[in-house]
Amino acid sequence: MASHKYVYEFTEGSRQMRELLGGKGAGIAEMTSILGGDRVPAGFTITTEACVAYMKRDRRYPDGLQEQIDAALGILEQRVGRELGDEQDPLLVSVRSGARESMPGMLDTVLNLGLSDRSVEGLARATGNEWFAYDSYRRLVQMFANVVRGVPEERLQAAIEDVKAARGVRLDTELSADDLRELVVRFKVLLEESTGEPFPQDPRAQLDAAVRAVFDSWRGDRAATYRRLNRIPDDWGTAVNVQQMVFGNKGNSSGSGVAFSRDEITGAPEPSGDFLINAQGEDVVSGVRNTKDIAELAELMPAVHADLMDILRTLERHYRDMQDTEFTVEDGRLFMLQTRNAKRPAQAALRFACDAVDEKLLSEAEALLTLDPAALEGLLHPTFDPAVQYSVLTHGVPASPGAAQGAVVFTAPDAVAAAELGRAVVLVRPFTEAEDVAGFHAAAGILTSEGGKASHAALVARGMGRPCVVGASELDVDLEARQIRVGDTVVREGEHLGIDGTTGAVTTDEVPVAAPEMSDAFRRVLGWADKHRRLDVHANADTPDDARTARRFGANGIGLCRTEHMFMASDRVPKMRAMILASTVEGRRAALDELLPLQQGDFEGLFEVMAGRPVTVRLLDPPLHEFLPSRVELSVELAQARHDAPHEVPALERLLERVTALEETNPMLGTRGCRLGILHPEIYEMQVRAIARAARAVRERTGRAPELEVMIPLVNYEAELEVVRRLVDRVAGEEGLQSGVDYRVGTMIELPRACLLADRIAHHADFFSFGTNDLTQTGLGFSRDDIEGRILGRYIDVGILDRSPFETIDVPGIGQLLRMGAWLGRTTRRDLTLGVCGEHGGDPESIAFFHRSGIDYVSCSPYRVPVARVAAAQAAIREPVHWG
Repeated sequence: MASHKYVYEFTEGSRQMRELLGGKGAGIAEMTSILGGDRVPAGFTITTEACVAYMKRDRRYPDGLQEQIDAALGILEQRVGRELGDEQDPLLVSVRSGARESMPGMLDTVLNLGLSDRSVEGLARATGNEWFAYDSYRRLVQMFANVVRGVPEERLQAAIEDVKAARGVRLDTELSADDLRELVVRFKVLLEESTGEPFPQDPRAQLDAAVRAVFDSWRGDRAATYRRLNRIPDDWGTAVNVQQMVFGNKGNSSGSGVAFSRDEITGAPEPSGDFLINAQGEDVVSGVRNTKDIAELAELMPAVHADLMDILRTLERHYRDMQDTEFTVEDGRLFMLQTRNAKRPAQAALRFACDAVDEKLLSEAEALLTLDPAALEGLLHPTFDPAVQYSVLTHGVPASPGAAQGAVVFTAPDAVAAAELGRAVVLVRPFTEAEDVAGFHAAAGILTSEGGKASHAALVARGMGRPCVVGASELDVDLEARQIRVGDTVVREGEHLGIDGTTGAVTTDEVPVAAPEMSDAFRRVLGWADKHRRLDVHANADTPDDARTARRFGANGIGLCRTEHMFMASDRVPKMRAMILASTVEGRRAALDELLPLQQGDFEGLFEVMAGRPVTVRLLDPPLHEFLPSRVELSVELAQARHDAPHEVPALERLLERVTALEETNPMLGTRGCRLGILHPEIYEMQVRAIARAARAVRERTGRAPELEVMIPLVNYEAELEVVRRLVDRVAGEEGLQSGVDYRVGTMIELPRACLLADRIAHHADFFSFGTNDLTQTGLGFSRDDIEGRILGRYIDVGILDRSPFETIDVPGIGQLLRMGAWLGRTTRRDLTLGVCGEHGGDPESIAFFHRSGIDYVSCSPYRVPVARVAAAQAAIREPVHWG
């Protein structure tokens, strides 16, 4: 039986075979078809399947692979009329990686493979260029030593610098052929000293070692980190491309470069790129020589430049996207080595999308599909001026985009106090908790040494649009000394600090900040998105400012107003604590009476901004302990008071007694959500009364009230919803509001049992809003804050997870619970409105799943609304028919 096919000639492939041939192999194959073999050097691709099989077989080739490589090499040798390693006129090849998705600089490459001590002399004779032959040989030995055998590049580069210094020259190209011979010898010695193995003279052994090195590089640390950051699965593997070498280092009529069909920074329709005369491709990207702008090629090699411009236009028309190419000029003849869709910043992506539609290259729907929705969010926040360089103190996880800088503070109250004085501050904590929310409002940015993208700090910062960097593990935060340390650098309270929530950089430099501005191109693209999307996009907003931001970014309504955030202000926490610590219902009601007008005022401000639009208000959800001091801190304060302030002891003892009585082993699964409203109905009565009065007041003032929805959190049993709904309808009726006319009542589905019994719960609900943050926690048994710091990284390292389930929804598990809840709910009520208000509501991949699942709207932080609009449109374009 014939063995599995692992090797494809370039003439056999196409861009439709990307998963098998990798992005580079598929691109070379397609380009061979478009431009012809005289433009694209010949070769073959070893598939990603071969890499996967190699890894599964503990670094052994799968059956038949070696024979297929030998056969493909034989065909290549026949095609070009030269043999690998021939001592008279050798064929040389490059060996390059090529993952399914582009991973620039993460995987390995070996050039000039096939040279030996004897064949290099043949190459020198055949070309009449001894310098070129030995330059190619020293490059091979250098790359082989570094890429294949792991000799540090610094040691190899140091040898080059030594020889240049001894000869008094600055550039590699100024070395003589004899100097290059000397470098070959030095590199061989370094290789054997470092590994105990000599440089192999057999070209077949070189090829085998290079292929294995590319396969092995897939598992390297840098590639693994890149995959984790860019959500590339570990089990994809990389292809290997073996291609006939063409030489840009044969003199002043040769060169190498990269060229983009449009400006890769701005998206403008003029080609851009860099090149070097008398150089190989690695010289262009490594930075060892200063490159020339591609426009200068027109002066130095006008025919080559014209040819290249024509090819760029051809490739862009064929691929219907910006192209990023690599080329080599050998003795005045242009060869194309690679093409791929160009990575570009968000602003350039928007420019290209609009220009492509105007040029009739793409339709609006096709142009939308060229965008990365997640990248667009960065355009809505202030950024460090890209023209200014600054020193980076450390890096953390970029958790909420935008740049912020100011004086360092270590507590939320200090942040609030500084903001009241008009001072910009960065709140620095090891991690944040619910009581720090007031500090989030006050601070320009937030920095933590612990946590990840789904930590409390990240979620709250994104919700408020505050720049945030989390998990900066090199940061030693000393709260007692009020200072942070990174290595020998100490930053004290009040000293300057800057963070970039888009890149994760932390700096002590003062960097100019560029204000965000939504461009005409951005607005135009969002207009296209709104024409195509089926999902409504709402925002999570708790204040009038949040609501105005949401409206500015195109939100259809508010899908989640978290009323607990309204109680976190410094003037309200004492009133909240008084209510919690009251020992009688009457005492609680008295404290609530003080909170009622404040809560009503909050709602009036929100409702005025959103008049005529849906506003979903969630009744108090978090456990009451979040409004109280910790028992440990209180015990310390009491001990100090006994020594320093005896008159405070009785009050502190009563407070400690009450805090201890309210303490729960796992408060996030205890007295919270609707359980709180059932145990203490007076709390929910106050909130409903404030909501109803605010809606009535806004209608009287403006003539329009919002489309009001009251959401009851953490329902597990249908009877819970029934009990609390009766309370809502009773109090709203007392205030003159009519259910079904002036407001609707629904529930947040955030527990697995609620999904499984959603048909029963739907009897008492006008809408469901899936709280996917808590549904993920309860469905997976993961504590969001704890897993980020302790478990998630290890789970990704060993392949249990490929990303955080708090960033992108766990489709096979939590996703199916959501689908079941949606389906069951609509078996009871066909008109049941279905929404998602967890963090996943702003994640493009999750949005695509919600579209397929028949959800009516997603709700996300205001700054992610444009992201969600584009992602929802892309989902509708890719899958017009949705599950229902």
